[in-house]
Amino acid sequence: MKALRIVPFIKIFDTFKEFNDEFKIGKEDLIITNQWLYEPYMMPLGIDTNIIFQEKYGAGEPSDEMMDAMAEEMKKYKFNRIIAFGGGTIIDISKIFALEPPVKYIDLFEGTKEPVKIKELVLIPTTCGTGSEVTNVSVAELKSKHTKKGLQVDQLYGDYAVLIPETIRGLPYKFFITSSIDALIHAVEGCLAPTATEFVDLFALRAIRMIMEGYKEIIKHGEEERLNYLREFAIAATYAGVAFGNTGTAAVHAMSYSIGGAFHVPHGEANYQFFTETFKVYMKKNPNGKIQRINEIFAEILEVDKEGDIYGELEKFLGKLIHKKPLREYGMVESQIDEFTDSTIENQQRLLKNNYVFLDRDEIRSIFENLF
Repeated sequence: MKALRIVPFIKIFDTFKEFNDEFKIGKEDLIITNQWLYEPYMMPLGIDTNIIFQEKYGAGEPSDEMMDAMAEEMKKYKFNRIIAFGGGTIIDISKIFALEPPVKYIDLFEGTKEPVKIKELVLIPTTCGTGSEVTNVSVAELKSKHTKKGLQVDQLYGDYAVLIPETIRGLPYKFFITSSIDALIHAVEGCLAPTATEFVDLFALRAIRMIMEGYKEIIKHGEEERLNYLREFAIAATYAGVAFGNTGTAAVHAMSYSIGGAFHVPHGEANYQFFTETFKVYMKKNPNGKIQRINEIFAEILEVDKEGDIYGELEKFLGKLIHKKPLREYGMVESQIDEFTDSTIENQQRLLKNNYVFLDRDEIRSIFENLF
């Protein structure tokens, strides 16, 4: 039985300059990043390399169409190593670009093109949430299918995962919170997955505690307090990435893909909408299982009774960090309750098999309905 797997070599640097001193970026590299990251961190170092700015090809979550367009520019360059410097969109795209290119990038996600890795891959996250730097997963919106889909194969592992807390400093407060809530969900779903082991629990439970303790200080002292915890949040996000990278995510992510694909809701924000409501259903079905280990941490930090309404209290706590909107405010209409329920069941079995307890159609529908 597999207990734990960590594939990328993980490195931590205080500054981008320290990273470049060791990795020596040059003409044999392709940097995929955003201009607002390039200007403060790379430009002052006078780095001479090949660069693609992702934002030239669209905003928001990665899509197969975005990848197709960026791949045309990528053909202009000769390089041996891809360095992804950015958020989840850039990291997920760069993982795919390290593979042998298909005719259309939807072919990889649909399984009609075999993934073959041909480039060295260095992944530098600039949010504190996706954990993608240590997983073998890439998720994209498939425009023609009006849904999001993940590809999970070993060829998507990076060679290096590099944490540079300095680069999180400029992340706006809202995205800091939604990306770190995403990490929190990675940790809880990873810990509760049927395939979780004691080694996975070690990373997951530590990530939960670190994130929740950081949130408590932010609520107590204000938004700017997060700047004192950048290293802790960066490490916690990677811990959570290790956890779910070994087990997979579950129902929260599976349902969030519906509004992510239909309304272009950012990934972390979409997951936030479904988090506590899904766990309220879990508690109704099996309150005495492994979920109790997570409840104990939440109860301790929230200073509430662990036998009480833990996820109602957690919802209030997270609401002090960022407002949670009803799904209708994103543009969802009532008829989509059934549509999204059926789409989740049809397209997200890869994730639903990792649920803490089995959720039937009525239970999944009730979550959409309660959040509508």
